[in-house]
Amino acid sequence: MAPATPAAGKAKASTSKATAAKKAALKGTSGLKARKTRKSVSFHRPNTLRLPRTPKYPRKSIPHAPRMDAYQTILFPLNTESAMKQIEEINTLVFVVDRRANKRQIGAAIKQLYNIEGKIRTLIRPDGKKKAFVRLPADQDALDVSNRIGFI
Repeated sequence: MAPATPAAGKAKASTSKATAAKKAALKGTSGLKARKTRKSVSFHRPNTLRLPRTPKYPRKSIPHAPRMDAYQTILFPLNTESAMKQIEEINTLVFVVDRRANKRQIGAAIKQLYNIEGKIRTLIRPDGKKKAFVRLPADQDALDVSNRIGFI
């Protein structure tokens, strides 16, 4: 009785193989793709691959010099009576800066030129020039810094 069972199992395996082959011949081996339902009436073009440009030669022979370096950003320190009052009372230095410079550029220029950091506030004067107020932290004295810069 024991030898009859492997033959029965072998026959079942061959018939299941045959039915699988028949099914593959009728329907094909690649399965059916489910259709995607479109929920929008407008067609959005898919994003395609955009390769970076690899130019054969530079379009400008010489790159432009930096338009706003530290020396162009800060024009001069202001040493009027009111600016001196700011230095003495609220630990703030006053500079006239380029009108196109923003607070980050002004801060970077002051750090580079005078090696000081502080909170920067700006305003545009009626004559069209921009004024920057640099409030120094408590551990730095504005009077000492202005002496070191050399405008007092």
